[in-house]
Amino acid sequence: MPARILAFVVGDSQADRAVPPTGFTARLTVFTSAAMAFLAVFALALSMATGRLASRWSAELARSSTLRISAPDDQIAGQTAAALEVLRTTPGIATARPLDGGEARALLEPWFGPDLPVESLPIPQLVEIVETGDGYDTTGLRARLQAEVPGAVLDDHTRWRQPLVEAAGRLRMLGIAAILLIAASTAAMITLAAQAALTANDQVIRVLRLVGAQDAYIARAFVRRFTLRALTGAAAGTLAGMAAIWLLPRADAAGGFLTGLGFQGIGWLLPVVIPPLAAITAFLATRWAAIRTLRAKS
Repeated sequence: MPARILAFVVGDSQADRAVPPTGFTARLTVFTSAAMAFLAVFALALSMATGRLASRWSAELARSSTLRISAPDDQIAGQTAAALEVLRTTPGIATARPLDGGEARALLEPWFGPDLPVESLPIPQLVEIVETGDGYDTTGLRARLQAEVPGAVLDDHTRWRQPLVEAAGRLRMLGIAAILLIAASTAAMITLAAQAALTANDQVIRVLRLVGAQDAYIARAFVRRFTLRALTGAAAGTLAGMAAIWLLPRADAAGGFLTGLGFQGIGWLLPVVIPPLAAITAFLATRWAAIRTLRAKS
């Protein structure tokens, strides 16, 4: 197998004369492979970043809950104390603490700005709940709170976690679909380029046939040349895409989603598979186009 691959890469100088080393087909093949590889890097990065984001959000929400206490001002303190006592005696709850005005302002700042007068607004008292590894009985806790703290509403973040998991799955599917579409577009463009090269070199092919060259021999030259062009273009496009990803802003707490777009750790090795896949795609597309076109010229 290594010997066959080496022979394919080295090629046959006589057969290579049937394939023009330059021209619009060469430029088209290299450019198409580079552009599609560049887009494939971003599709792969988007898919991975979305998965990481959804996993992080889901993990952060999985072991936390929020208790909202709405009551008149003269009852807030009493109901908060009663709720904390209920939470303290509930199995599965590690900690429970009320949020102060500064933390409430920080939660509302993204929507209302930093100058929101929290103290003068009828904002409910929020209590942050952190679960243990085993978790707690949500139904039982709601029943206890309803009986002992009428103004308390428990939010276990379930309605937030499920949409995140579904959105992550759909975006991963979208990323896979985009990569498959990119591969199909690459195959189509390379097929057209190969057919154009075969048509442009019709006279050379006739001469090769006259001297006894078989169609498989001629097709092999086209397949080799276009496969190597696709590999070269895809390698350049992949490197450009990885450089562009590297230059994007790093992920941070306030940067949002786009600053987390990229690869992490061993994930940087994933784009390396793009050039070989592009070469395989070009090999199959060119071989199909060459055999079909040569048979039509027989």
